[in-house]
Amino acid sequence: MPLWVIATLIAAAAQTGRNAAQARLTPLLGTLGATQVRFLYGLPFALLFLATITLVTGEALPVPDGKMLGFVALGAMAQIGATALMLAAIAARGLATTTAWIKTEPVILAVTGAVLLGDPLTLPAFGAVALATLGVVVLARPAPGTARIAPAIMGVSAAALFGLSAVGFRGAILALPEGSAALRAAFALVLALTLQTLVLGAYLAIRASEAFFASLRLWRQSLGAGALGAFASQFWFLAFALTSAVNVRTLALVEVAFALIVGYLAFGQRLDRRQAIGLGLLCLGVGLLLRLEGTG
Repeated sequence: MPLWVIATLIAAAAQTGRNAAQARLTPLLGTLGATQVRFLYGLPFALLFLATITLVTGEALPVPDGKMLGFVALGAMAQIGATALMLAAIAARGLATTTAWIKTEPVILAVTGAVLLGDPLTLPAFGAVALATLGVVVLARPAPGTARIAPAIMGVSAAALFGLSAVGFRGAILALPEGSAALRAAFALVLALTLQTLVLGAYLAIRASEAFFASLRLWRQSLGAGALGAFASQFWFLAFALTSAVNVRTLALVEVAFALIVGYLAFGQRLDRRQAIGLGLLCLGVGLLLRLEGTG
């Protein structure tokens, strides 16, 4: 099994846990405070990952150029906005449904990755992406009488920003001139988390100091979310270093299945017939993509 598949599956599982941990912190810290936890408490773990890689491999840290830093900034800022929108949507509609909305991201990535990074995309591959995305759209459709447009808009907007952040992060990794995939991924992650911690931390300290200091007081609860976030991000970045962002994010649609399990166990959210059909389409699309990539 290719390394990018393994890395993506590990990242998807870890991210589901992180999303649930952040969702539990949102009532205590507010949306932006819970967003800050992902970056502030993830950075020390990202630094640890980078230090471990350099010690084990003996590689020197790469030297970033302006293009690399620009891509990092694009990914980092888009991810801040996407995370805030995601947490707001979770609070309104639940973890599993919000995750499904967010996973409309691959269709956006299929176009932006091809245009901005030159990642190849064949017609059959786009069909697989579209099929998997149709699955999450079916899965996410609210039951009759429960539809609310605002959470849906937040979820789809988060998807667009997550797609843009994936393009930015893969572009940053590809822009580094030297180093193994693991080193370039870890280095880009540290730069991204540093920028995100400084920008969002400064904003909260000035505009929402209550949430900022609450995130410091609740460090024990926040540390787990930060650790899971850094662990997930490390494997996302590694996968981005190994294959196109659209391949990674399409396979990552399995996170919807993980979210359904967590949603049932943690929040009592049950799977109905419509969601089962959507999940089946999702799995079919992901399976087709893997076959096209030579992994089936």
